[in-house]
Amino acid sequence: MWTNTTEQAFQTLKQALTTAPVLTLPNFDKPFVLETDAYDKGIGAVLQQDGHPIAYVSRALGPKNQGLSTYEQESLAILMAVDYWKAYLQTAEFEICTDQRSLVHLDDHRLNSYWQQKAMSKLMGLQYIICYKKGTTNNATDALSRAPVHSTTDIMAISISQPTWLAHLQDSYQEDSATQKLLVG
Repeated sequence: MWTNTTEQAFQTLKQALTTAPVLTLPNFDKPFVLETDAYDKGIGAVLQQDGHPIAYVSRALGPKNQGLSTYEQESLAILMAVDYWKAYLQTAEFEICTDQRSLVHLDDHRLNSYWQQKAMSKLMGLQYIICYKKGTTNNATDALSRAPVHSTTDIMAISISQPTWLAHLQDSYQEDSATQKLLVG
């Protein structure tokens, strides 16, 4: 049951998870870990390294996708996450953690279903390992997949770094009369 108290807790958690210093910058010398989860009305994923989150994504499921099996919804969460962060994931081997135990054997199955074929075609060419992570230990993605649906917008966060020298340079333009003449023009 979603109450005002749980909504406030969710908003506080969302704010804390999407602001520095919680998010870390990616290091392409270290392996990435992708944690995914699906729930009746939503899917979510966390991209991380060394247990520190780099970015989050969450998406509400439409009526058609809400009717999918748990296996298919969990596959959809992996596909969404791989699409969002393919630039990060295509450089080296990465790990996909899911609480859907049967997806661990995705490579070993015959591709009988549409979702198996779609997942394999998206993952083709990428170096990945799918591992099982018990749902109760998958807290961040669990919270993202169960986020209330207020609109069709996605919840996303990615950390960026802006060097301090850039701010100093921009401020110096305001103080330099020659630069002001060029800018005003």
